[in-house]
Amino acid sequence: MNGKNIVASAYVTVDGVSLKAINPATGVFLDGEFYKASENEVNQALKSATEAFKIYRNLNKDKKATFLNTIADEIAALGDELVNRASAESGLPLPRLQGELGRTTGQLRLFANLISEGSWVDAIIDTAQPDRLPLPKPDIRRMLIPIGPVVVFGASNFPLAFSVAGGDTASALASGCPVIVKAHPAHYGTNALVAGAIIKAVEKTDMPKGVFSMLYDDGYTIGSALVKHPLTKAVTFTGSFNGGMALVNLAQERENPIPVFAEMGSINPVILLPKAIEAQAEELAKKYAASITLGAGQFCTNPGLLLALETPKLNTFKKVLAEAVSTIPSATMLTEGIAKNYGKLSDEVISESGVELLAVSTVKNEALQNQSEARIAQVKASDFIKNPKLREEIFGPYSLLVAANNLAELEAAVEVLEGQLTVTLMAAEDELKNYTSLLNILTDKTGRIILNGVPTGVEVCAAMQHGGPFPATNDSRFTSVGSTAVSRFVRPLAYQDWEQDLLPDELKDGNPLGIFRTVNQLLTK
Repeated sequence: MNGKNIVASAYVTVDGVSLKAINPATGVFLDGEFYKASENEVNQALKSATEAFKIYRNLNKDKKATFLNTIADEIAALGDELVNRASAESGLPLPRLQGELGRTTGQLRLFANLISEGSWVDAIIDTAQPDRLPLPKPDIRRMLIPIGPVVVFGASNFPLAFSVAGGDTASALASGCPVIVKAHPAHYGTNALVAGAIIKAVEKTDMPKGVFSMLYDDGYTIGSALVKHPLTKAVTFTGSFNGGMALVNLAQERENPIPVFAEMGSINPVILLPKAIEAQAEELAKKYAASITLGAGQFCTNPGLLLALETPKLNTFKKVLAEAVSTIPSATMLTEGIAKNYGKLSDEVISESGVELLAVSTVKNEALQNQSEARIAQVKASDFIKNPKLREEIFGPYSLLVAANNLAELEAAVEVLEGQLTVTLMAAEDELKNYTSLLNILTDKTGRIILNGVPTGVEVCAAMQHGGPFPATNDSRFTSVGSTAVSRFVRPLAYQDWEQDLLPDELKDGNPLGIFRTVNQLLTK
């Protein structure tokens, strides 16, 4: 676990402030010293990435796939050492992090398979028609190409899967772009271990050294410098709305603006339709008590809002939900700052007019610091509609139950919601056919709509959409999870009337790579 900054896959010494990792459950400093980067390292990392891009972008797809698979192998080889360190730095339980380790290596292999197969470049060929009247048609061939160095900001709530070698890094490397990681200050040691694994993979697969760099900072200086640097071509971020928009604004203020792909916040509303509650009020209450408090509520898909019509069975749902939440033990939150912010925001909302505390966790470990206290509040739909503060995300084990008197009021409550990562509908069989108007409103509010499930848990696959209308993300056309996340780091380039031997293999006659291509409007191999 080397705490030095990494520039072009090499450790560099910085004469600066040393940083220490903290166990959020105990407040005890952990082993290891990590060194705050300077703008000199920012400049060197991006210069090296730009030079590496000239080589890496043109490497054979199978070599890049081997690189990603080797990163996965090296991370997997860290095993318990990595999981134990991540747990000590985040307060997350070992089983959760063991699963996250599998997700991290799995998505690296997913992208390795994607680029090895090759069709993701979306090759489109329109062959020439020299005899066409009144004008001849030229030969035009188009494909996606990488855009250049990508800056990745690690996330607090996924120290492995949304961090140094997480989905953003994996998809950027798959696209052909070098990566500079701004290491998250909540888990310095975890960052260092994973970065070391990437360096080994760079050496074993003979990648250009500038393909990977990682820099430490406990504030905003290095992150801002990375975004503003003229050689940076794109930025990814997972975190708060304020943090995401700060990066978006920095990127737009540049002489040459660049895209920022920011996942910023979502309350992930759940609509509980009457027949569903009538049929399984108790079961739904227990299911959602578990989902709301999973991982101390520190998931971007945490169900922070429950909406339902007032019915006798809704009272049963409330009673069972309150009983279940009150007995769920506290859990360590990721950082002291996150824990304090959760307490502050949930206190503020519960003090709002018309809001009533329905349940609070009574099982708290007083021996540990930064413990979550699960809370469920309730409010009438009429008050919810009038008060924008009730629609803000509270990062932690909190949810607000909104009760509407009728369908029109329920639709009005949904109408005032902003963009979301997920929307969930709990419905009995054939019940949805009576709610087409509600369904139409909901589809405009989200990137993923779930039927009879819980939003917590994001499958890493080709069809996943983890992104939604603003402010859930700043660009709802893209996802940060799944194989299509690679689309964030590419742009289309068309070749007109080029000789065959000068074309990329993806666009040559005869299809030497054997990939799916659209040729004269026909998808074919």
